[in-house]
Parts: sequence; structure tokens; C-alpha cells
Amino acid sequence: MSEVRITVNGKPRSVSTGLSIASLLQEMGVDLGHVAVERNEEVVPRKTWPESTICDGDRIEVVAFMGGGSGSVSADVLVIGGKAFRSRLLVGTGKYRSIEETRKAIEASGAEIVTVALRRVDLAPGAATVLDAIDRRTHTLLPNTAGCYTAEEAIRTCRLARELGMADMVKLEVIGDQQTLFPDGTATLEAAKVLVKEGFVVLPYCLDDPILAKKLEEAGCAAVMPLAAPIGSGLGIRNPYNLRIIMENAKVPIIVDAGVGTASDAAVAMELGCDGVLMNTAIAGAQQPLLMAEAMRDAVIAGRKAFCAGRIPRKLYATASSPLAGLIE
Repeated sequence: MSEVRITVNGKPRSVSTGLSIASLLQEMGVDLGHVAVERNEEVVPRKTWPESTICDGDRIEVVAFMGGGSGSVSADVLVIGGKAFRSRLLVGTGKYRSIEETRKAIEASGAEIVTVALRRVDLAPGAATVLDAIDRRTHTLLPNTAGCYTAEEAIRTCRLARELGMADMVKLEVIGDQQTLFPDGTATLEAAKVLVKEGFVVLPYCLDDPILAKKLEEAGCAAVMPLAAPIGSGLGIRNPYNLRIIMENAKVPIIVDAGVGTASDAAVAMELGCDGVLMNTAIAGAQQPLLMAEAMRDAVIAGRKAFCAGRIPRKLYATASSPLAGLIE
């Protein structure tokens, strides 16, 4: 029987030609109901495992998704639209003092998803753009519809981004008020339905409204991105209770977007159980953006670990931490 050589979780392995992913997992004694599979850095949908034939040279990753309370988070990944990301920090590219500072901040943050706004180009020959700061080989571009005030404007912007050759994953923003920059929920939902039908992987920015969040998920959005506080305000998590309700009812990732001011805000969001945090101003507007980018990276990691570890319950009265047996009387 002929064989092919593959790599499974970093280790070389020989398997029979024509073996499916489902059969591979069964051979390895893996519980199919508790793992996710990535092949060559692309998530393999569970329903396709039986007919997904393994090829020579395939790099297979088999990971377990961790809940609060136990286990390691080393294999814990964020999956959006069928693609896995190891970093749960998403960053923007606005407000930096230079293209070089943007590039260094992105690197320091460890983020894999980077948002970019679509704007009219500078027609001057050789003019630098924010794309010069992003390594397309290691980062996923997330075009956003910042500055759009109607569903129609947002839809047009996404279509132009696709025409530019960007991937189909988009951050959908439809602003409803110029002073607060709060999103227009009705227009956002309207645009999301159109974009989903056109094959976009939609990540909508919205208010921390559990009803709207559920409607956006039901419309086919790949993730939902409720705000923590107004854009650029730095006020941190203002309503953790609504976020908890949104997360309890969601079957897609919940990513906090807007309002984070410092590292402790990011940690709180992750400790609540959010799947990720997106920020721009908190890093770009810091006195030392590169140092803040590192702080945000570490805070997101620490917050996720704390959520997975499972915190102790809050109590009104003290509980002794030292053993009481054997006290000297």
C-alpha cells in the first residue's frame, strides 16, 4: 500500500494514500467531537472531514478548544469565517505619526488581523500608503467601512475593497451620529444581509445590544463586534453585563471593538470571555505606541488565560488560605 508523508502537530507521519481527515483522526484515537482541524493554515470544516483526502506534504494541526476552568491555552485559536488566528488582538492603522511607526506597532502587538480604511488614493507618484506597513504574507487585511453613514455607502466600500483584490472578510461600520460615532443598528443589519448574500465574511461593529447582536448573527455574520465605549474615548468596558448576555447567546465570536483605553481594559474584556479585542487609538495615541502595543498584546494573552483558568468566586467575607489544622493552642 502506498503512503504519503505529512506533518501532524509539528511531527512527521506516514499515512495511507487516499486517507481522509476523519479516518486519520480515528487512527490517532482522537475524539472527533472535541477538536478542530487546520490543513496548511486553513480550517477544514467538520462536515467535510470524511471526504477531505490527505495529500503528500500536508501540514495538519489538530487543536482542542478550551473553555473556562481547565487545560492549556497553547492550542487555543480564534476562528473567523473558517480561518484560524493565534492572536486575539486585532489592530487598526490610523493616527500613527508615520508609516514606519505603524509597521513597528503592528509587529509589537503580535496581531494577525489588521484593519485598513478605504480612501481615495494620493495620485502623487510613489506616495506611501498604509499597506507599506503591513506584511501581507503574515497578516490578514480587514478593510473597514469607517466613515460610512448609510448602508449603501458601506456596501459600495466593501465591493471596492474586493475589487482591489482584498479578501472577502470586512469590518462593517455604519455610523448613525457624527458626535458620538455610535453605529446605526438598522442600517448595519441592512448592509450585513446584502454583504453576506454576496459572499462577504462580515464582522459588524455595533452597540452592546444583545437583541441586535443576535439578529446580526442570524443574518450570517461571521463575528459580532460590540463597542465597549464610544470610539476613541478610552473609557474602557462600560457595560460588562450586556457583553455577558451577548456572549451567552452567541454561536459566533464576540470581539470588543472601540473604547479600550489601556491594557487593563483589554484584560477585562478577555476575562469576561470575549473572543478578541480590536483597538487603534489606545495604541496609536499612547505616549509610547510601541510599548503600549506590547502591553496590549500581553494583556489580551493574560486575560484569555485567566478566563480559561476560571477565577475564584467573589465572596463577601474572608476565607482563610492557610490550613487551620494543627494550630498551636
